[in-house]
Amino acid sequence: MSAAGCREPAQTAFRYSTDASSRAGLTSLSDGVLTGNEAGAVVRLDRTGAVQWRVALGREVATRPVVAGDSVIAGTVAGDLVSLSLADGSERWRLTGEPPVLTPLVVAADGQSLFVVALDGAVRSLAVDTGKVRWKTPAPKSTEAPSEASRGLPTPVLADGRLVIALGGAGLVALSVTDGAPLWRHATGDVLGLEVEGDVLFLDTKASQVRALRAKDGVMLWEKTVADSLTGPPSLAMGMLWVGARTQDAPVLVGLSPSDGKELARMGLPDPLTTRVAEAGELLLVPTQGRQGRLVALKRPTWERAFSLRTDTALRSPPVVQGEQVFVLGQDGRVLSWKLRPPESP
Repeated sequence: MSAAGCREPAQTAFRYSTDASSRAGLTSLSDGVLTGNEAGAVVRLDRTGAVQWRVALGREVATRPVVAGDSVIAGTVAGDLVSLSLADGSERWRLTGEPPVLTPLVVAADGQSLFVVALDGAVRSLAVDTGKVRWKTPAPKSTEAPSEASRGLPTPVLADGRLVIALGGAGLVALSVTDGAPLWRHATGDVLGLEVEGDVLFLDTKASQVRALRAKDGVMLWEKTVADSLTGPPSLAMGMLWVGARTQDAPVLVGLSPSDGKELARMGLPDPLTTRVAEAGELLLVPTQGRQGRLVALKRPTWERAFSLRTDTALRSPPVVQGEQVFVLGQDGRVLSWKLRPPESP
């Protein structure tokens, strides 16, 4: 751990190993986090790192579990979809023989429906309490199939009452959450990630474009090209839209105005940002995917580096912030947590 000045910027809260590598990410709870790993475990930890419960699903949990009311729902690469009690991890229902769950699950705003996107782009809405199918839409035509379905599709988002899904080469589609009817389509392909604020949808592409669309009809509001290549999805924090990028093969973080795409900030990173950033008070937390796995803290308004925390494992999912405590999940399956101290005034 390195820091500017002599005062330690963060105190280790705990380190916990899930005993297998993980790409699932963390789910924030009121008193801790949930995660899954390649061994098929779903684990609930409290803020001290104590295990509240651990459930073995048998095959890799590749996307973060989601919470709907008092239930936790997780899927496996073998095509199991399982509902667990948030309180104790006991099983409530299980669907087997489903498509592999590689695209993150999404819960409706009312907590009653779960949206599941298959590798081929087919979508199902399930009842959270029973797992029963409410509606489903077919996969795009084979000539328009998602281009990299083997790794899953970007996380779908709920925007202005619509479920918006990036379907690889088939573009972007907005569906009615009520019956799955298509409401609009946009030709944008090869989307890296989606973000939403109110009635505006943000996305970035492998072609290095960052775009803002009107969520109700998909009309483009602005478009920018900010670097040679982009490395991860967009994220909103501290009133700005942030994207990880590369310029002349050097990793950078770029901050844009959400209203018009104007560049407001740019700074170098030790390694690429391949996921989303998070905010903690006056600090912007940037997880990097390098062998040292640095969590970089930038202080506004100058965005100078306040400190960085070394994890020695690639950080591929967003940090979770709960007050002064921050949690990260390493690629090696460790959950690490610190209690941050406010930056000293200059």
